[in-house]
Amino acid sequence: MTDDDRRTRSGEIGPAEWLAMNRTGSFDWDLDRGSIDVDESGLLIFGVAPNAFDGRPGSIVTRLAADERDKLEDVVRKAVKGGATSYTAHFPIPQADGSPHWTHVQARILRSRDGRARRIVGVVRDTTAEVAHFAFVQELEKRREVQTSIVERTTNALSRAVTVDDVTAALTGPGGLARLGADGLALGLVENGSLNIIALSGESLDVLNDFRSRRLDRKLPLADAVLSGRPRFVSSFPSLGRDFPELAPYLARLEFRAACYLPLVAQARSLGGMALFYRGRTSFNADERNLALGLAAIVAQSLQRAILFDEERELATGLQATMLPRNIPQFAGGEIAVRYHAAWSGRQVGGDWYDVIPLPRGRVGIVVGDVQGHDTHAAAIMGQLRIALRAYAGEGHAPSTVLARASRFLAELDTNRFATCTYAQVDLASGTLRAVRAGHLGPLIRHTDGRVGQPKLRGGLPLGLATVFGDEEFPETRLDLVPGETLVLCTDGLVEQPGSDIESGLAALSGAISSGPPQAEPLADHLSERLWERWGSGDDVALLVLRRSPDPGTPRAPRIHQYIHQADPQGLSDARAAVGQALRDWGMPELVDDAELLTGELLVNVLLHTEGGAVLTLEVLPEPVRRVRLSVQDRSSAWPRRRTPGEAATSGRGLLLIDALASRWGVEPRGEGKAVWCEIGPAPVAAESAPGGG
Repeated sequence: MTDDDRRTRSGEIGPAEWLAMNRTGSFDWDLDRGSIDVDESGLLIFGVAPNAFDGRPGSIVTRLAADERDKLEDVVRKAVKGGATSYTAHFPIPQADGSPHWTHVQARILRSRDGRARRIVGVVRDTTAEVAHFAFVQELEKRREVQTSIVERTTNALSRAVTVDDVTAALTGPGGLARLGADGLALGLVENGSLNIIALSGESLDVLNDFRSRRLDRKLPLADAVLSGRPRFVSSFPSLGRDFPELAPYLARLEFRAACYLPLVAQARSLGGMALFYRGRTSFNADERNLALGLAAIVAQSLQRAILFDEERELATGLQATMLPRNIPQFAGGEIAVRYHAAWSGRQVGGDWYDVIPLPRGRVGIVVGDVQGHDTHAAAIMGQLRIALRAYAGEGHAPSTVLARASRFLAELDTNRFATCTYAQVDLASGTLRAVRAGHLGPLIRHTDGRVGQPKLRGGLPLGLATVFGDEEFPETRLDLVPGETLVLCTDGLVEQPGSDIESGLAALSGAISSGPPQAEPLADHLSERLWERWGSGDDVALLVLRRSPDPGTPRAPRIHQYIHQADPQGLSDARAAVGQALRDWGMPELVDDAELLTGELLVNVLLHTEGGAVLTLEVLPEPVRRVRLSVQDRSSAWPRRRTPGEAATSGRGLLLIDALASRWGVEPRGEGKAVWCEIGPAPVAAESAPGGG
């Protein structure tokens, strides 16, 4: 029985109205006479009583709204005057109760031989049922599109989730609730007999924080759904409070009207439960229940994959952690910090490593490297290579020999893998550093004034490949670390990112080093936070930071050190400015002009006539009378010679100027190089002879 049948039997509509809703009528419109003949069915459709119809066309459309009547007249007029042979029109006719009855007119225009319209004949149908059915189908289709969109968007978001944290981020992050079609969410995992809520999202749900971790029993609805394996759909929160008294005091503070509690089951294993909360819903039809169950199945499958990934990842990273040194030895004269970060993607670990090796004669070896590949095989090779390189270094071999032997060792493993690394031997007492590079990034040095330099290290082939190609040459480069300077070594994961060139990454790293704190541990933390977040941590990263202890002297005898690169003209100006500022800070402004002039002469001599940079030291000598000593150290063994320049000579006056301004000066051997020094201030009581001056 249809709704119309029931309405007819109950007396809500009469036979005439029923006929109008289910019949088709006809009409014959005589345009010459201006009269229209409409059968009884047609009159009922138009809502006109047959016994009251006067035959005029205007009487047919009296019940139409004015705008609808104008539209209908416009359609007829255009068809008649435009020479058309037919027309159609669709319009609503308001009924006595205000509800519209949709009417469809199909008409044919009969014309004389000269084309003049004489008559219009046609049929009229009540299409209210068709329109209602169409609207119902449209609404049903709209709901299905919404449900399909919810499933597709949730599936797409969770397809990219790798870890459990990724799953919760997809559900609770931006757009997460909208994707689920809900206003609130609670997600719990079963762990050791407890239900731990790992995610809460939605306004007012923070009131459930008291239930974050509870024993798995049936005192709460989500735990009950997990234990029973059956969903619970709640349309009345008061009834929920009666079933779960412990939850009742919290329900009034929740700004929702309905909820569903869903078990999360994957491969017959109960993983946990998910609760969805709604503000505008008070019931769940069959489609909505099926949608909720489908979402629970999607989330359960994603969680199962994520839990398995996290377990495997924890095992793999634990294995790799055992291959890296647990404790970093401490050394006098400096501080060392290391960091390691595993890539966020992929189940396997990589071959990045770092090491700090005590060496004979108080030196320290530092190394950062990367074995080709991102799998457990790469990690295993890394462990063997690290131990071998450590052994070769501990025997006291030169850096070039250490890498040559390490390359041979890797080639003999017959793994078809290669490795890159940078290795350096550091004497923290003197600041001397001998570095070698095997296809790896070179170091960066942060100077005491915050500038960051990138020394050019000549490099050899990657380890393993160097032996295969018969080229085990790893040229050494000597660097000097001034007290207070910092050296940074890293693997390429810190500076490389798909779609970006490595120079951009190095520039970002240099900027982060320059803006970070000077101490090794805080600087390592700063780089980790800034750059791993910047790049998204898509690759393994090993980082080593070594800082030579600063040498400020004492309050009575302060001291500064600064390194000046040979290819840095600005460094000369910066050094002069640093000397002048230091003397002002130390209360000796009267010596500033002479000190800046002597600084320039000493540095220009080194930068023009030697290969490499220079280390400038400015210190106060307190006894017996306070004097200032300037010292410039370089790697050249050639000592300066006093000359008598001609009138047109452009050089040769530097030592004469030093001799004139300084109370004494001299040259001292320093390892492989020398140091040229001079003193400003009151002359000592008993001047000591010095080479070339004093």
